[in-house]
Amino acid sequence: MWKWTFVVLLGIAAIVAVAAIVGMMLPKGHQASRTVTLRATPRAVFAVITDFADGAEWRSDVQRVEILSGTGPGMEFRETGSNGSVRYRVEVLEPDARIVTRIANTTLAFGGSWTFDLAPTGAGDTRLTITEDGEVYNPLFRLMSRVFFPPTATIEKYLADLQKRLDRGH
Repeated sequence: MWKWTFVVLLGIAAIVAVAAIVGMMLPKGHQASRTVTLRATPRAVFAVITDFADGAEWRSDVQRVEILSGTGPGMEFRETGSNGSVRYRVEVLEPDARIVTRIANTTLAFGGSWTFDLAPTGAGDTRLTITEDGEVYNPLFRLMSRVFFPPTATIEKYLADLQKRLDRGH
């Protein structure tokens, strides 16, 4: 019996080792982007996106938001939700045009930034492009994220929630 237990444990260790080696060979960084046209003005979209404290009210993956410091560039806030507790810093805030937020935690297995580029369409709508410049530091998580999770999944969830919020009015 102990021989089979040893063989099984050795097999599991080998699989983990191979996965870690493959993960180390993958690049830490990735870029993912999505563009949509939203049925609202850039001013309205910007107002919803930058009301960080209200995020838990309309984002399906956020349970709580806590403003930690300031307003505008340099502002920090913490979101608690499906990704655990993550602290963010606002790096760029150009009214009705551009927002850049960056993960401010230094102890997570991932990091990076989201850039929101807003542009009017001419029909009163907004073309919004969200670009994630992400990093996955842990080689096992890096492999899992490449194999099991599409790089745009979080962006797409955010955009769907944002459109629902805009449809309810601002």
